Amino acid sequence: APGLTPPFCARFSRQAFGLSSADDPGGPLPPKTGRADGFLSSRKKAAGTKEVYTILARGRADRNVYPSAGVLFVHVLEREYFKGEFPPFPKPGEVSNDPITFNTNLMGYPDRPGWLRYIQRTPYSDGVLYGSPTADSVGRPTVIEITAYNRRTFETARHNLVINIMSAEDFPLPYQAEFFIRNMNVEEMLASEVLGDFLGAVKNVWQPERLNAINITSALDRGGRVPLPIGDMKEGVYVMVGADVPFSSCLREVENPQNQLRCSQEMEPVITCDKKFRAQFSIDWCKISLVDRTKHVSTFQEVVCGEGILPDGGEYRPPPASLKSRDYYSDFLVTLAVPSAVALVLFLVLAYVMCCRREGVEKRNMYTPDIQLVHHSAIQKSTKELRDMSKNREIAWPLSTLPVFHPVTGEIIPPLPTDSYDSTSMPLMQTQPNLPHQTQIPQQRAAGE
Repeated sequence: APGLTPPFCARFSRQAFGLSSADDPGGPLPPKTGRADGFLSSRKKAAGTKEVYTILARGRADRNVYPSAGVLFVHVLEREYFKGEFPPFPKPGEVSNDPITFNTNLMGYPDRPGWLRYIQRTPYSDGVLYGSPTADSVGRPTVIEITAYNRRTFETARHNLVINIMSAEDFPLPYQAEFFIRNMNVEEMLASEVLGDFLGAVKNVWQPERLNAINITSALDRGGRVPLPIGDMKEGVYVMVGADVPFSSCLREVENPQNQLRCSQEMEPVITCDKKFRAQFSIDWCKISLVDRTKHVSTFQEVVCGEGILPDGGEYRPPPASLKSRDYYSDFLVTLAVPSAVALVLFLVLAYVMCCRREGVEKRNMYTPDIQLVHHSAIQKSTKELRDMSKNREIAWPLSTLPVFHPVTGEIIPPLPTDSYDSTSMPLMQTQPNLPHQTQIPQQRAAGE
């Protein structure tokens, strides 16, 4: 479309390579375009009609690209380009579908520059480098190391991408709008056809003289959640575009109070120009951001340079080279001697109270009334007599201690008859008669019997 500036897009191109024949040094082999490298090889004929190629050296120049600052930069790493780097090299017409992944980093550093992002969904899809170059890198070449890994043979190949960022005359564009597209992933939006359709729809709504794609960001990089694998749910992508004319009335409809109220209630706002995007893009108008840089108030404060002389605070006196010896005797007294002395005094007081202040039996009897001592002595004598009498009782063991079965024959011992006893005059622990098959318990006898 006229006035539409597409994003800078670069791709590795296939290059022809030359082979020198060992049989005919003067006759070079015809170049083959099916390979994507610059190998120099020699060819030898083996038995039969097969030919054997020996790799002598490889040579490749760095790839140079020239994006503009403030304009979206997209660089596609095509798997087809790197397939010829890994042996066994495919012959013309053969199809190789080895899984290939890429690793990108700034030369001499473990990661890429802050403005450059990389994405590759699967080892069977192409990788994409994308981002918006900043004005700080203008005039300074940025060398990106690209390492390709063949996940089947574990072979690697490395190339360098030199990004020469050019300055843009209209950078940055004064009016910028950021759209959130819900039905797109970032790698789908980076395709030149899809991005061109979106810029065409924005141009029809905005009607600018100049329109640039500034940046593309995945919703996951903004804190979004990974969508569920249900149906055709997408991650979502933020697309920022810039123009040189003020925002159209259609884009300003998002700022009216009615639509702001609907957005606060999680309802879709009413936008008249949504039908121009709806056929291909599902835009969340509540998340649109309109930035007018002409009204942006700069917070930069000019630094007033002084004379560079600090105020007079006296002459600086550095510490002497030889330090004085320090006496630690006072520290020893405060730290060890004083606490030890206090602990010793407390120990002596406790020992005196526990050992030297005991009353004793004599002192206790002295302060105890005589009647209380006599009563206590009578209780002790009575207790001793009762214990002696209990030892001389000739009674059988209680029923609870007798066995239920006879220990020799194993017969069940019948219970005692309860009808012939008077339960009213029966003692608590009665004497049991000797039942048949009952084990006799030895009884104590008095002295002399």
